[in-house]
Amino acid sequence: MPDRDPRRAARRGGMTTADSPYCHDRRVRTGTWSSRYAAGEHEAVWHELRQVGDRVRSHDLIADAQSVCDEMARRARHNVEVIVERLSEQGYVFHANDDARTPVTPYHPPGARVEAVHDWLTEHFEVVPMTLLAWLNHVGDVWLVGTHPDWPESSSADPLVIEIEGSMYPKASITEYFDDELTAHGDAHVGGSHPPFQLPIAPDRLHKENVSGGPPYGFVLPDGCADGLLVAELALPFVSYLRWVFSRGGFPVQTGVSQAEWRVRRLLAADLLPL
Repeated sequence: MPDRDPRRAARRGGMTTADSPYCHDRRVRTGTWSSRYAAGEHEAVWHELRQVGDRVRSHDLIADAQSVCDEMARRARHNVEVIVERLSEQGYVFHANDDARTPVTPYHPPGARVEAVHDWLTEHFEVVPMTLLAWLNHVGDVWLVGTHPDWPESSSADPLVIEIEGSMYPKASITEYFDDELTAHGDAHVGGSHPPFQLPIAPDRLHKENVSGGPPYGFVLPDGCADGLLVAELALPFVSYLRWVFSRGGFPVQTGVSQAEWRVRRLLAADLLPL
């Protein structure tokens, strides 16, 4: 079963640990990660991948781990497409986080910019999480901000937004935006402590509902692990974050106690694929 508690998932699996080498941990597998993942051992496989840390990039592990990440992304794409279809059927209005509520296209599959973004990431960082690149290559950009006719507060529920290719902004270059953010990060920490860069991929919960808020959600880079660390309302492994979001139909934050909110979430989350 997917982990419903992101805090517990974060405690159980961090970015790196050195206590259980892949070849000697008794808990580690019979069969490949990818075959076990396909057979339904989703949580156990991600737990082991996180234990291995950046050693996952060794020649005997990387292909198997990449297969898991790619399959996760294909499942996530299915879930995104299902949620968007269900919301559309329910009369949901997808719009920008602006006063005009400008209509938007909620989902863009991977497009012409994928190669440029992939190259920018791999040129600027020694290592990039496999799950980040798998999402870029297999899923695309998603924007679930909007208003539901039965749940007017839906934009306050931190709807899923992931923008890595920048498809919503065809006249702007997202790699130039990333360049500016990386430069600003370096300028802000000259001569002092230098925390890791966070690649911005989504507005924070408050900005999604068109209220002044905090910094954007982002991936910590560089990171050589299979699953990246996403800093959102909580800092979570990316897959743990996605499981939490999909378990709540793409709208993870509770906005009230109405029956309508509960019903919408239940219908959106029904029968989504486990990650």
